[in-house]
Amino acid sequence: MAAWSHHETIVNGVRLHYVEAGEGPLVLLLHGFPEHWYAWREQIPALVDAGYRVVAPDMRGYNVSEKPHGVEAYRIGTLVEDVRALIEDRSEEHATVVGHDWGGAIAWEVAARHPDRVDRLCVLNAPHPAVYRREIRSRRSDQRKRSSYALFFQLPWVPEMLFRLRGYRAIERMFREGPENPDAFDEEAVARYERACAQPGAMTSMLNYYRALFRGELRSMLPGCSRPNETTTDGVISQPTLLIWGMRDRALSPRLTEGVERWVSDVRVERLHEASHWVQADAPDRVNELLIAFLDDRNGDE
Repeated sequence: MAAWSHHETIVNGVRLHYVEAGEGPLVLLLHGFPEHWYAWREQIPALVDAGYRVVAPDMRGYNVSEKPHGVEAYRIGTLVEDVRALIEDRSEEHATVVGHDWGGAIAWEVAARHPDRVDRLCVLNAPHPAVYRREIRSRRSDQRKRSSYALFFQLPWVPEMLFRLRGYRAIERMFREGPENPDAFDEEAVARYERACAQPGAMTSMLNYYRALFRGELRSMLPGCSRPNETTTDGVISQPTLLIWGMRDRALSPRLTEGVERWVSDVRVERLHEASHWVQADAPDRVNELLIAFLDDRNGDE
C-alpha cells in the first residue's frame, strides 16, 4: 500500500485539503459528487507503484476543504481556476488530469481553457459538455429524464433537509444500491462519505455545483460558446484523452459516449459493460490497468 500524506494549501483564494503520494510525473485526481479524495483509494497506490506522483484534492466545498458561501463561488470557471492554480502550487507546469463525475466535468474544461497545463486527460463517467447538451436537447434521448434529479437540487434548502434526514442515510443508499459490484463501497468508505457530508455547510456547497451550472453555466460551457472577457477557441480538445464509461450508469446515458470524437481530436473510449456510474470502485483493477497503460503511453509521444 502506498503511503500518502495529507496537506492544505490556498489556491485561487480558497483553502484546499489534498492527499499526495509518490514521485514522478504529476497526476491530478478530481472526485465527483458526493465523494472526496477517498474516491481514488484504489487508484492512488496503483499509480504510485507505476511511478507517478499523485495529488487528490477535496474540491472546494467538500469534506475538509473550505466551503465558500453562495452559488457564485461554485461556477465552472472558478472551479477550473482552482485546478489550474493547484497544478502550479505543486510546482509543476502541467499534469495529467483525471476526473470522475463532477471532477470529470471540471477536467474537460481545464483541458479546453488551459491546454498548456494538461498534457493528458482521463475522464470517467462525465460527458463532454457539447455531447451532454446534444442529448439534453434531443427528443430521442432519455437524458433529460435521467437528469431530473439535478433540477430537484435547484430548490433552496429542501434537498439539504432530505439528505440530512436519518443521518444522511440517502448517501448510504446511493453507495449501497448504485454500484454493480457489491464490494465497491465497504463500511469505512460509506462512513467517510457520511461524515464528510455532515461537515457544516458541506451539503449546501456540494449542491451549489449543480445550482451554479443550471443558472447559466450550462449555456456557456465549451465548445465554441462565447464567455465574457475570455478568448475562445473552436472548443476542440487536442490532448490525448481517455474516456472510461461504466455503461450501467443510471444517471448518464450510454449515448453520451457517442460522437465525442467531434470535439476531442485524439480520444479513446473504453466502455465497461458491467460497471455503474461508480466505475473506479466497481472495476478498480480494470480502471487501473487502462489508466496506467494510457499514462505509460506518453513515452511514445516524446
